Amino acid sequence: MKNENSVSQKALIQEDSWSGLKEFTKARIALGNVGGSMPVREVLSLKLAHAGAKDAIYSGLDINALQQKLTELNIPVFELNSRIEDRLQYLKRPDLGRRLNEKSSDLLKNSGREFDIIFAIADGLSAEAVNLHAFEVLKLAAPQLATKYKIAVALVNQGRVAIGDEIGELLKAKFTAVMIGERPGLSSHESMGIYTTYSPAIGLTDERRNCISNIHPDGLSYVDATRILLYLTEQSFVRKISGVEIKLELGQLSSGETEL
Repeated sequence: MKNENSVSQKALIQEDSWSGLKEFTKARIALGNVGGSMPVREVLSLKLAHAGAKDAIYSGLDINALQQKLTELNIPVFELNSRIEDRLQYLKRPDLGRRLNEKSSDLLKNSGREFDIIFAIADGLSAEAVNLHAFEVLKLAAPQLATKYKIAVALVNQGRVAIGDEIGELLKAKFTAVMIGERPGLSSHESMGIYTTYSPAIGLTDERRNCISNIHPDGLSYVDATRILLYLTEQSFVRKISGVEIKLELGQLSSGETEL
């Protein structure tokens, strides 16, 4: 009987001629082939990425860990909840994720506090991203902003971007920055975005916001994200606007006010 090892052959993956471009992107390009099929390694990699994206959607905000880290910044922290009751409802009813529940609303109304800037940290569609990146940006931005503005942080369970409008309105804030997990993709399921709004109020629409997107290790760095955040903040306070009327001038990001 023939030895099975002697007759088995290792399948050779035929690499694409442009596979060198893979070092510049996380996109699935130049996958190669084995005969007329995709290599098993690529099939398994895609399944793993898909599983990671699904897990990210159902991940939860790590309130305790974030609160512990935030003590380092010595700024007020509010723990809040949207009107969402569970994760399935969060995915089906975006409108309920844009508003605070009664208990949280009353907490802010009765606090008697007012702030210039509110950082609202919400889980969004990838709490993993927020757990990993929110504090890293905050610890760069908050000390600089605290020299000019009165700031606070709101940790929001099951929140959407627009929930920052209600939080800002109740705390009479001039500016909100909502740090939220972005929709997970197959190349990154831990990406965070920051949405900034000047003069927040319930009912605002998205043209009143500026967005800083793709904050993760293979995307926008913490330092660059902080530079853009500081630029947008200063522009909003100087011009008393936010959204489509503010254009990001990359040449100004290295100016004194935004230098880290």
